[in-house]
Amino acid sequence: MKNTGLVTGAPCWVELSTSDTQAATAFYGTVFGWRAEVDPRPEAGGYATFSLGEAPVAGLVQRPDPEQPTAWTISFAVHGADETAAAVTEAGGSALMEPMDVLDLGRFAILADPSGAVFSIWQAREFAGAGLINEPGSLGWAELQTRDPVGSVAFYHRVFGWSITHGEMYTQFGLEGADFGGMAVMGEQFPPEVPPHWLPYFSVADVDATVSAAATAGAEVLMPPTAMPEGPRIAVLRDPQGAVFGVYLAGSET
Repeated sequence: MKNTGLVTGAPCWVELSTSDTQAATAFYGTVFGWRAEVDPRPEAGGYATFSLGEAPVAGLVQRPDPEQPTAWTISFAVHGADETAAAVTEAGGSALMEPMDVLDLGRFAILADPSGAVFSIWQAREFAGAGLINEPGSLGWAELQTRDPVGSVAFYHRVFGWSITHGEMYTQFGLEGADFGGMAVMGEQFPPEVPPHWLPYFSVADVDATVSAAATAGAEVLMPPTAMPEGPRIAVLRDPQGAVFGVYLAGSET
């Protein structure tokens, strides 16, 4: 992600739905230095915000259904949640949760693209989103992992107007001249039961040290630190409760 601020249509927030919020708080505090603060209002339902210093960087919520997977969900900033949700369904996607107000903070919806990859949208009111983007310890890249690259490119360009840059090895998404994410094709290394999904990458100052700290704290290393051809150094991890995320060398150009 080359931009360091919030851009409409680009990622603005990332939220962890987990089976154990206390364990997740301890894990991400160790790995990224985050602290969690629970919203005391009863209507907030125990929602917590991870912060780095004084800047909010991610959300934390107890998963409402034991059958629901523990996972990270990426939110994209929009001017109008209702209009964007309608555009998603018109383009062949689906609404898993229709647009709704979140206190006085904003309006959001949970959606899925035609292949089933889940994401959310955020129409800001009192809360704009992440206070840090592409700084160590914050969201640094958003990657769509899909089995339908052609359909995915058409869908996201139609709904969000993203620019599409096809490289020799990788396709990147962007807005206003800044790339914030990309697309990887799911091959045979993915079991058939793994659905298409969005994978958040968090920027870190040292990929190897972060992976070591995460592994010591109980994470599974799915992809060890790797220097991508003509790209950044990355790694992919699964936290102790099962949520998958990546880490990405801060300041890297792709």
